[in-house]
Amino acid sequence: MSDETSRTGVGLLDIAKQLPGFLSDAPVILRGLITGFGASPTAKTSIGKVFQERAVANKDKVFIKFEDQRITYGQANSTVNRYASVLAAKGVGPGSVVGIMLRNSPDAVLLMLATVKCGAVAGMINYNQRGNVLAHSLGLLGAKVLVTESDFHEPVIECGAAAELTTGLMSVEELRELAVGQSTANPVGTSQILAKEKAFYIFTSGTTGMPKASVMTHYRWLRALGGFGGLGLRLNSSDTLYCCLPLYHNNALTVATSSALNAGAALALGKSFSASRFWDEVIKYDATAFIYIGEICGYLLNQPPKPTDRAHKVRVIAGNGLRPAIWDEFTSRFGIKRVCEFYAASEGNTGFVNVFNIDKTTGICPSPVVYVEYDLETGEPARGPDGRLRKVKRGEPGLLLSKVNNLQPFDGYTDKAASEKKLVRNAFKDGDVWFNTGDLMRSQGFAHAAFADRLGDTFRWKGENVATTEVEAALGADDQVEECTVYGVEVPGCGGRAGMASVQLREGAEFDGARLAKAGFEHLPAYAVPLFIRIVPELAHTSTFKNQKVDLRKQGYGDEVSDPIYVLSGRDEGYVPFYPEYPTEVKDGKKPR
Repeated sequence: MSDETSRTGVGLLDIAKQLPGFLSDAPVILRGLITGFGASPTAKTSIGKVFQERAVANKDKVFIKFEDQRITYGQANSTVNRYASVLAAKGVGPGSVVGIMLRNSPDAVLLMLATVKCGAVAGMINYNQRGNVLAHSLGLLGAKVLVTESDFHEPVIECGAAAELTTGLMSVEELRELAVGQSTANPVGTSQILAKEKAFYIFTSGTTGMPKASVMTHYRWLRALGGFGGLGLRLNSSDTLYCCLPLYHNNALTVATSSALNAGAALALGKSFSASRFWDEVIKYDATAFIYIGEICGYLLNQPPKPTDRAHKVRVIAGNGLRPAIWDEFTSRFGIKRVCEFYAASEGNTGFVNVFNIDKTTGICPSPVVYVEYDLETGEPARGPDGRLRKVKRGEPGLLLSKVNNLQPFDGYTDKAASEKKLVRNAFKDGDVWFNTGDLMRSQGFAHAAFADRLGDTFRWKGENVATTEVEAALGADDQVEECTVYGVEVPGCGGRAGMASVQLREGAEFDGARLAKAGFEHLPAYAVPLFIRIVPELAHTSTFKNQKVDLRKQGYGDEVSDPIYVLSGRDEGYVPFYPEYPTEVKDGKKPR
């Protein structure tokens, strides 16, 4: 994917211009570096220990803002310890898993902290999951305790998960009741947790068609605190960081939470993103920073101008996916002085952070990475005649690989086989190991890079990873479908890629758009239901029986496509014949309904 407004390079002058602002934050940077990068994997330090330390130092300062609630660091630590006592009484200890299926609220943060204080792993479940997908996720967790909203009990019980996976089910209201009168003392075991131990499971879609649970250790989380919080956002204790992304999303769980903790700042939680209410909430919480994904920025730009566009105190924003094409317009319209764009993957072992506030870049990466040639059809690294990988020239899109070593370990997934598939061995010499991000990046010089595109059998829409095979399975459950293949296509003005399916109907079947949409919504989260359907006479295959997605993706829903194309109007109406205004309606948030 190319963008004519992309930055082609980063030079010494670009960095020199930004150095004064960077150096003025030296005390904040140093604190983050000491906390985040000062520990080895075998050190006795953890998220819970850092939180305890910040709670002592900032006892009376506000930690969480949510609606009309204001919870101080001291109050939060007391509640966290009471929750930890409840979990311990339920048998939760080192190595146990606590499933957390909660909407954004103080309890979602506090329960996560209580879990990691116990030395357990917080399994952050996407609460949009239903049916087989949810059952699969619960199976991966094997949680000792599963805490959900009351209205999530029915989906959990009816998803088809084995009975033993839901025996620890309790509502968040039950948790609060059980916590009354429990000890507020810090758990003794918290100080003994090693940085290399598991802290979270974050679910991400993969090529299997089912979510995979990526592993986040305390060590990686602390490095994120140092990188994103210390070097990137550089907040002060007087700051408030607004986050309306769900806490099962790493931008919220890791970047936002760690950045607030690093600074002793306040974390303001929005229930969910609303383009019309966004700036009103930012102003209400007196926020000086916020976390974004690219889609949020696009939706905000599409809103009619309002006086509140600049009636805020935001001085820095952090996130990923702010497209170069809208970068200047967004920062100018909303008066954003500093953008901490970054690149990272939930399962990855490296990241880029725009520490110098240079426009249209994902920033700098201090760890070893390379950009290599790749196979256009498979998306895999391409090897030369000598069996080794070949690096691309600066400025050319290349597949991003990051070096795996002791200081940059690859924690992978709970599934060892899935983890191994993400590793590239003997890339440049015998014995070397690299993590394959599956993403195309362009080197811009001075260790900076720009995101170019996502490869493989996933695409990103509305900030969520969508597994094509999962969508194919859902659509294939409708008996009018003989075969289908799913891929992501660009919609002008939107970040990410929208789902599109090429469908071969069964012999004698007529396309029923309402029925196919119903099948999608029954088995998939709303964001994963394809927006475009292409009815094809038959699906061609490669010699290895893989669908030829590359050509289909390139063709998209363009004028050169002669096959019938349908678009998702809404949950009730289903798929209707394509009309030219539809992509604009998607961009403006008017469709699908």
